[in-house]
Amino acid sequence: AYTMLTSNSIPAIPLFTLAGFLLSESKAGTRLIEFFQAVFGWFPGGMVVGAVLVSVFFTTFTGASGVTILALGGLLYTILHKSGQYSDRFTTGLLTGTSNVGLLFPPSLALILYGTIAQVNIAHVFLAGIIPGVLIVLTFCVIGIVMSLRSHSKTTPFSPSRAAVAARDALPELLLPVVIVGLFFSGITTLVETSAAAVAYVLIIQVLIKREIPLSRLPEIALSAIRIIGGVLVILGAARALSYFIIDARIPMTLTAWVAETISNKYVFLILLNIALLITGCFMDMFSAIMVVAPLILPLGVHFGIEPVHMAIIFVSNLCLGFITPPVGLELFLASYRFEKPLSEVYRSVVPFFLAEFAIILLVTYVPWLTTVLVP
Repeated sequence: AYTMLTSNSIPAIPLFTLAGFLLSESKAGTRLIEFFQAVFGWFPGGMVVGAVLVSVFFTTFTGASGVTILALGGLLYTILHKSGQYSDRFTTGLLTGTSNVGLLFPPSLALILYGTIAQVNIAHVFLAGIIPGVLIVLTFCVIGIVMSLRSHSKTTPFSPSRAAVAARDALPELLLPVVIVGLFFSGITTLVETSAAAVAYVLIIQVLIKREIPLSRLPEIALSAIRIIGGVLVILGAARALSYFIIDARIPMTLTAWVAETISNKYVFLILLNIALLITGCFMDMFSAIMVVAPLILPLGVHFGIEPVHMAIIFVSNLCLGFITPPVGLELFLASYRFEKPLSEVYRSVVPFFLAEFAIILLVTYVPWLTTVLVP
């Protein structure tokens, strides 16, 4: 546990999580929604596009899709459903389905952790997740546009002045991903330094400039983040011990030998891998699954000649989808709690988005170019 928790990249996890909690406690979500409404509200489905982008943004920086549902779900639900343009079922399904997509974009904690465990360059893993993530986002946006056209949803005329005001108000939040990606990929800062810069940036904006978070509330917000951070670190420490046991018991070697004898086709292995990871994502949290299952899968990926960054995105994207997989995906329960809907209703509402995301994951699985093209 000590070896795991003192590795060089681990401090990035609590720092990025704290930055995300600070954002969720400010009015950043409201400003982002106003910005996306002003920019995209003039065409059918524009509000859906805005809601998807806001969800992705917050999930990326909080590192936990459940936080997005709990922190922004009510606000986004009100904006979409109460507008009278989208059904209750569609709104619930959209917000539940999009809550996990941000984990494929930098600086996702899931990607950082996988890169640490698999000893893959984290910058390369970040680059590998961009195109698959964009494809899923675009798919959800297209679904929203189609639904809007079918229901003849009303649009609001584009107002340059409103868009300019909204852009001015949301500019600090819009610049945050630019600053983080720029610092990290330019080589100016390390991963941990980048995460520290993210916290400093959010503190300066929300505490000193916007003054939406009083200094007296910082300990309370930090304690809220610590509950998530502490749980993750406990899981990491305990799971590392299990990983050592799995390796000492030669389970990866045994499994590799069995798969090599039983499955000779790489593509059959990939579809079985998708199914296995999907089931894993239903029953295990992201961090435990990466810690426990990744050491089992990595030797098999090497055996079948799968690129490490490609395997990383297959792994993380399937675990993300597991969160919204009926009947026991974690986010289904959170959505039921947040939107005050019966679980059976949440199941039905999320099915179209589950199928759309699964189709993209299959495409990414069988077309490695989508994950490797940006990697140097």
